[in-house]
Amino acid sequence: MSDGVVVPLRRADDVPSASGEQIEVEWEPSPLAMRVAELIALLERRRRGEFEIDDFGYDAELTDEVLLEPFRWLYRHWFRVQARDVANVPADGGAVVVANHSGTLALDSVMVSLAIHDEHPTGRVLRGLGGDLVFRTPFVGSVARAMGATLACTANADRLLSRGELLGVWPEGYKGVGKRYAERYRVQRFGRGGFVATALRHRAPIVPCAVVGGEETYPLLADVPVLARLFGLPYFPITPTFPWLGPLGAVPLPSRWIIAFGEPIPTHGFGPDAADDAGLVLDLTDQVRETIQAMLPRLLEERGSAFGR
Repeated sequence: MSDGVVVPLRRADDVPSASGEQIEVEWEPSPLAMRVAELIALLERRRRGEFEIDDFGYDAELTDEVLLEPFRWLYRHWFRVQARDVANVPADGGAVVVANHSGTLALDSVMVSLAIHDEHPTGRVLRGLGGDLVFRTPFVGSVARAMGATLACTANADRLLSRGELLGVWPEGYKGVGKRYAERYRVQRFGRGGFVATALRHRAPIVPCAVVGGEETYPLLADVPVLARLFGLPYFPITPTFPWLGPLGAVPLPSRWIIAFGEPIPTHGFGPDAADDAGLVLDLTDQVRETIQAMLPRLLEERGSAFGR
């Protein structure tokens, strides 16, 4: 195109061959064009109100098609996650997946959810139970609910298990994500075992899950309690990149991850009042914690260097 002369574009199937005959060319849209078309269709369906959200706020279509996509990139290309024995997660019915917690910003909860959703034979959805800080944080709380998470409390856990959902529990809580790098892969106390009592009430199996890799994403070198209290946080992290690099400090380091699922621990063989037996609940809680702790050294040895190929 030059000097105001417009050159008409021709369809590829109108391009003549060397002999003057027309060549019929089949067009295939690029992956990017297909993705844009899918998103436009999704937006149109949502504009018409053609979507479903459950009573906890879970939006299956938005989660799978939009919200999980950036995390999938992290899962596959940045963290290069290897998921082991995902089939140990029951294919259906209520169950409780219990994992160690780490990483300062707790990306491990999303990575465990992705391992199950994208690699389990039945593509189950993990309904994570989170702390109140998650749901008090603007935007983060709304996204977490849309992705299937809800506030960790007995009532919510009972409702989900009674519907045959798969619960995700990180009993270390803030003690796990806020522990210093020097204490990495030392599983903290699991509290009073509320998740065990819930599993016993519903006779749901408990699946131990060990996560290697999360400790190196944002290595927590120190905590500043004064700033933590000022901002209403359980801890104020100092990492190798934060706060020194400003917003860039939120970029996780590219550690290699392994997520392994252990053999389910059955609960259906106990009596109807088992959930009220404090001794049994504590024994099972310790069993789950010790199982996860025992899995971690083996996985660390298999992984080798945290940042190698």
